[in-house]
Order: sequence, then C-alpha cells, then structure tokens
Amino acid sequence: MRMVAQLAGLSRRFVAARRGMAAVEFAMVLPVLAVLFLATFDGGRALAIYMKVRAATYAVDAVTNQYPSISSAQMSDIVGATAKVLSPYSGTPLVVTISQIEVTKQNTATVAWSYSFNGTPLSGSQTVPANLATCGTYPCYLIYGQVSYAYTPLFGFFATSTINLSDSLYTTPRSATCIAYTPLTGAACTAS
Repeated sequence: MRMVAQLAGLSRRFVAARRGMAAVEFAMVLPVLAVLFLATFDGGRALAIYMKVRAATYAVDAVTNQYPSISSAQMSDIVGATAKVLSPYSGTPLVVTISQIEVTKQNTATVAWSYSFNGTPLSGSQTVPANLATCGTYPCYLIYGQVSYAYTPLFGFFATSTINLSDSLYTTPRSATCIAYTPLTGAACTAS
C-alpha cells in the first residue's frame, strides 16, 4: 500500500512539475523543424537548378540561331556551353535537344534537323504555337531548344524519385533564313 501511495505522489509531482518543460517541448518540435529545414534546402536547390535550366535553354537558342550552318564540332561547343551555364551543378543528368522546325504555307511544321545530347532527337511533324506557325514568308524556320535536368533531392522527404526540371524556347535564325546542320543528310536549307 505504501508503494502505491509513493507512486501516486510521484505521479502528482511529475504532472505538476514545470522545470524542464521547455526542453520537452523543444524535443517534440525539433524533428518537425529539422524536416522543414531539410525540405527547404532541397526546394532551394531545385529552384536554383531550374533557374539555371531556363538560362541554359536561352543560351542554346541564342547561340544556335547566330550560325548560318553548324558543324559537329560547333554543335558540341553549343552543348558544352549549356553544361557551363549549369555549373556548379553536375551536367550528368542534363538532356539538350536542338532542332530546326520548318513551317510551310499550309501551317504544317516538320523537323528539318534535330540534335540531342543524352536524349532523342525530334523527328516528324511538330505542333508549334499558333502565333509562330504563321510567319508571312514560306517556308520559314524556327530553332527549338529544349533543356531538361533530372533533379534528385538530397534528402527526399517530399519527393523520393527524380524530378524532371525542363524548359523549351522557340527562336528564329538571325544570320540566315535557315540554319544548315551539315552532318545530317538532307540538312541543307531549302530556303533561298
């Protein structure tokens, strides 16, 4: 009986005690704060890489559309510039596709040539935005740059698999009506 009375008294004192309450509350909140911190870190990295993917897409199109013709070595340099834009992040999960799309008078768009680094080149008919499909003089050409990056979160609290960060951009050739990609058969431009 005395043991039960001592245990009851100990229980009452434990419930009434206020010392160490902050430590207990902090211990309860700490795991939530740690998860939020690590998720914010992962989210910040993903956002930074996405902004670099957007910049790389612009760089691909801005460099490509300045050439009247492109050789294999020049194409490698263009793709290499894209990897430099993504620095300091790894270029391993990077996929870059550069294509020239021909738009005919009937507003049909087909791939004239396409090059892809770590991916599959485009081919066949393509759908382009309506305002770009009506260019005035036919055929007209568009440079279509696509960059994607398979981002793997470091901690994986909210996403356990890779997240595909991608961007694409259409531009028109600057130096010529179209750009010839010399290594491909039939890559010569049909525009005069």
